[in-house]
Amino acid sequence: MAESQFNHLLAESISALKSPSFTPKLMALIASILSYDCAVILGLRKGKHPIYLYDSIENNRELLFDRYLTSAFQDDPFYKMLIIHEQQGIFSLKDVIKRDMDYQTYCNQFYLQTGWKDELSILIEVETTRWVVIYLGCTDADNAFSPFKVETLKSYFAVIQSLCQQHWQQTEFLLAEPVFSPESYSVKRREFIEDGLHSFGNDLLSTREKQIARLVVQGLDTKEIAQQLDITEGTVKNHRKRIYAQLRVTSLSELFQVFLNHIITR
Repeated sequence: MAESQFNHLLAESISALKSPSFTPKLMALIASILSYDCAVILGLRKGKHPIYLYDSIENNRELLFDRYLTSAFQDDPFYKMLIIHEQQGIFSLKDVIKRDMDYQTYCNQFYLQTGWKDELSILIEVETTRWVVIYLGCTDADNAFSPFKVETLKSYFAVIQSLCQQHWQQTEFLLAEPVFSPESYSVKRREFIEDGLHSFGNDLLSTREKQIARLVVQGLDTKEIAQQLDITEGTVKNHRKRIYAQLRVTSLSELFQVFLNHIITR
């Protein structure tokens, strides 16, 4: 990597701080240090679902919501390591395995479905209880992250850490614009949203629960939902409890967050 190229990309990342273009600029900087095939950035807060911040995944993107962001994140060995050790740095799968984390379950249930052959994780503490996690993946086994590549990236950790802290400190984690915008699909924007509404909770909720969840995220209250579906308010409340349990949320705001994750990652 030429020093002039790195300095140019670093300058662009600094100029993009606090703007929506920061994440793609940051990932371009990281790509100049270490080649990868896919990337995901998540914001983590203790006891809450991850917040989607960025991804460059083209295939099987539905797994990001339908599996990972809904529940599989709890089995992610990098996530579990962060919860236990709260340690910043750059970690490979070998680092995780060395710490005796339960990787096999995650590997069998989620990891193999993504097609990733190797993975790195950059863990950065933005503020107390708030972390940014950058996942880098290889879909070609021949391009797996060698120890030399990992050590090279580690030598730039302080730069990446400082950029992330400057960008996200004292700023709420906000959903990023999707890399693949709705206009790039063959459907119109409204049809895109409708598709998201009808597919929300497909793998986890019953037909009735999906009906109620769709109405809740569109702003209807319990009384309005009961009237529209011709059921009692008590029935709606019981369904909402199960919806919250199945989606692992504890409040309406968290339900909206999960729905937004679903929309933006489809």
